[in-house]
Amino acid sequence: GQWTDDTSMALCLAQSLIDCKTFNPKDQMDKYSKWEEEGYMSSTGICFDIGTTTLLAIDDYALRGNAFATTSGDKHASNGSIMRLAPIPMHYYHNPEDAIKYAVLSSKTTHANILCLDACRYMTGIMVGLLNGVDKETVLSSMYSPINNYFIKEPLCNEIKDVALGSFKEKKPPEIKGSGYVVESLEAALWAFYNNDNFRDGALKAVNLGNDADTTGAVYGQIAASIYKIPDEWTNLIYMKDKIINISKELISSN
Repeated sequence: GQWTDDTSMALCLAQSLIDCKTFNPKDQMDKYSKWEEEGYMSSTGICFDIGTTTLLAIDDYALRGNAFATTSGDKHASNGSIMRLAPIPMHYYHNPEDAIKYAVLSSKTTHANILCLDACRYMTGIMVGLLNGVDKETVLSSMYSPINNYFIKEPLCNEIKDVALGSFKEKKPPEIKGSGYVVESLEAALWAFYNNDNFRDGALKAVNLGNDADTTGAVYGQIAASIYKIPDEWTNLIYMKDKIINISKELISSN
């Protein structure tokens, strides 16, 4: 029942939103730094499996105090910001505009590449829709957003736009890849979500793609748990289960 860096960072982000009662990038970076240095919000007591782009951002914050990442090149288009995203749509689900705005800023703390920012925008919209009771078919329709005409006014970059147009509905493995590349990671999670009608089967499909399995599973899990119940036999084994439940309840009720 122990988990990896994906959940550690999500819990750091969630706790920051609760503690600050608002979006505070400096506090988020303080908590990510505490995780990296001391194992804060880790399931093992130490930081492990930290991504290169995340580590660069934390180091830059320690040296220069930059709460937002200064690296945005192609090699930094990894999945480190979508893997921890859930606290944002959970906290701001009643206000789609704020949810999407802060999803972008939550990515910028460590992952400033445009692919990461747009992946967060699109994924947040799906989760906000589901959390507000929109059905699965609608949120997976072409270019869905909870804000009318949003992607007409604020276009997605081409790679994320292809996913939003439904690439995950047409492709199958090995075209679907659970890699660390943010576009493929999001696409793989949505493929698993689209092709299954319950949490368990989709989760197994996601992680069994291999490669960056924990993050494919984490991205899938955030989306799927917005509509499906996680099996009790899984949640009962989760390390720090009660703490995670309490953080989740406080996260939703505190805004």
